[in-house]
Amino acid sequence: MSDFLLWVGKLPPLAQIPIVVVAFAIVVALILFFIEIAPRSGRKYTIIRLAACVVFPALAFYLIGSVWWAIIIAAVLGGLFFILDFRSRQGQGYLFQLVGFLAPALILLIVGLVYPTVKTFIDSFFSSRGNFVGIDNFVWIFTQPQGLRTVLNTIIWVLVVPVASTIFGLAYAVFIDKSRGEKFFKILVFMPMAISFVGASIIWRFVYTYRPLEENQIGLLNQVVVWLGGQPVQWLQEDPWNTFFLIVVLIWIQTGFAMVVLSAAIKGVPTEHIEAAQLDGANAWQRFVNVTVPGIRASLIVVITTISIASLKVFDIVRTMTAGANDTSVIANEMYSQFKNFEYGRSAAFAVVLFLLVLPIVIYNARQIKKQREIR
Repeated sequence: MSDFLLWVGKLPPLAQIPIVVVAFAIVVALILFFIEIAPRSGRKYTIIRLAACVVFPALAFYLIGSVWWAIIIAAVLGGLFFILDFRSRQGQGYLFQLVGFLAPALILLIVGLVYPTVKTFIDSFFSSRGNFVGIDNFVWIFTQPQGLRTVLNTIIWVLVVPVASTIFGLAYAVFIDKSRGEKFFKILVFMPMAISFVGASIIWRFVYTYRPLEENQIGLLNQVVVWLGGQPVQWLQEDPWNTFFLIVVLIWIQTGFAMVVLSAAIKGVPTEHIEAAQLDGANAWQRFVNVTVPGIRASLIVVITTISIASLKVFDIVRTMTAGANDTSVIANEMYSQFKNFEYGRSAAFAVVLFLLVLPIVIYNARQIKKQREIR
């Protein structure tokens, strides 16, 4: 495969296009053949399935230059799969067709998710020189001030951003609900979502820019401070408040997302319930707490978990605005910094810690979705 790609790469650009198109068409034709034609009944199709299960895996391993024992194992596993398919209760060719449908997605999942996860987990137990060090990388993270501050900053992000974004988004959605300029008001708050994290970081870096008092202030925030008679402040260097100034950027971006989702959920709350509460004498706050909030609980969970995951893996904002200086680094940024410094083991250890922090949120979200399906 690599030789083929190298050969194609040496051809003129106009010659590469038809070759790539033809190769893609051949792959698609083979997939359709093994999914639509091979599962049919008959001796001829049984032989085709046997060849596909035994010959093709072995040939694929041979073409990628694998060792002989791996080629033999691939052929044996393919033969076992053929036997399972041959004796399937749903009939011959059922498992073959099922795997044919799922194979592209499974391959992408294994290559893009499973393999990197396993590889990262293994690398976290090795040093930058490839020596096995056990849990030393994790011990370093939780014993060094730099590592502890990085984990603490990440926890602060995940505690503050989802709560603040959800509260602001929910309040805004309630206040503009059914107002005359609702669409316009939604556009104003949702616009930051259309800006990349890097773009938003550059905008807010100009807001926080510091200049000495005798110079013209180009940062909006310091200009306001000077107008009010104060002294310019180096906002991004004031520890520990600089972390919260960075958090403001993500809140500014995610509030629009929370507002749109929760606004749609509020409109889905039955008006009969609200009117019944109003007839019972409930005021606006009581109707909101006892009727609206329970009615949008599922959407609140989705918003909070989504923003929590985004907060845990935040990288662009920190990297663009401070690069982790002045004790503002987070796990994702430290992963990159350690990798850049050729500390692959520590970088992998930070990745594992981040994975472990994200995992409970994902599990909780999955359980909530399961409960909602059971209710329905």
